[in-house]
Amino acid sequence: MDSPVLSKGDLKGVWQTRPRRATPVLLLLLSFLCVCACLEEDCVLATVGRPVSLPCFHNELSALKNVSIEWRREDEVVLASTWEEDRNVEEWSVNGATLASDALLTGNLSLMLLTVDPIENEVDYSLVTVAGGNQTSLLCSVCLRSTASFSSPLVHEEAHGEQTTYICSSAGGFPEPTVYWVINGAEEPPEGSVTTQAASDPDSHLYNVTSHLTLSNASVSNVTCVVENRFMNKSLTSTSRVQPNSEAKDPSEPLWIFSLALCVAVGTMVIAAVVYQIHLDRKSKRLKKEYENSNRGHKRQFPNEGEAEVLKIETDV
Repeated sequence: MDSPVLSKGDLKGVWQTRPRRATPVLLLLLSFLCVCACLEEDCVLATVGRPVSLPCFHNELSALKNVSIEWRREDEVVLASTWEEDRNVEEWSVNGATLASDALLTGNLSLMLLTVDPIENEVDYSLVTVAGGNQTSLLCSVCLRSTASFSSPLVHEEAHGEQTTYICSSAGGFPEPTVYWVINGAEEPPEGSVTTQAASDPDSHLYNVTSHLTLSNASVSNVTCVVENRFMNKSLTSTSRVQPNSEAKDPSEPLWIFSLALCVAVGTMVIAAVVYQIHLDRKSKRLKKEYENSNRGHKRQFPNEGEAEVLKIETDV
């Protein structure tokens, strides 16, 4: 089939019309990317349980004599401050949130939070000026993203006949992590061999995660568990090395075991004989001493008879 031939006029029409059609789509795409980039840039990453500063700088307020400002979390006021003649005359806050004492003079209106809770993840904070209880202008808008590092993963194994289950556990992190396994340093687990469960603690709202990997015992030298926190861009790993099962046994092993058992038996007999001999010696001395004490007077009259009886006792023993 022949290809259509376009004239210069047709080509001119193509070049003139195509940019006009593509321009709105391109502008929309660029606008979307810019909005996403701005949202990502404005988010402050905070570690759970630690203080964090939400940045806001406005030098223009230093020229005002009287001004009232409010930091808000969504629609809730967390800090309100009133300034008159460059002095902070009134301020109250929730959960110890503070501003710098010279905030209006320096233009540093950043909000300091003493601690961050996981439930505040992806929460928007805003700083506004107020007059008569109503918002007059928006000065800053900051989103807060909370995170917490997981503990180093622990891996242990449980044997079940021809299969082994490797169990990886990690705790105390946020948000819910991604867990994956690596076999022999580079291989992915077979399909259906991994089950992972993550649960949020009802009190701390932090996640505890447990992952199970079940494999046949053949051709596995090591397995690695990886716990990834996407907010912190951080991965924790733990590797379990599999001990090979050697079927070949040392031919000298039975002889070595027999020799050891024989040495133990002979040693036990020698110790028993020594202990028994010591017992006999002590018994002989005790009987001899008792006899001498009870027959001391009789021995003086009949010395020969006493010696004969002692010899008889020793012989009987």
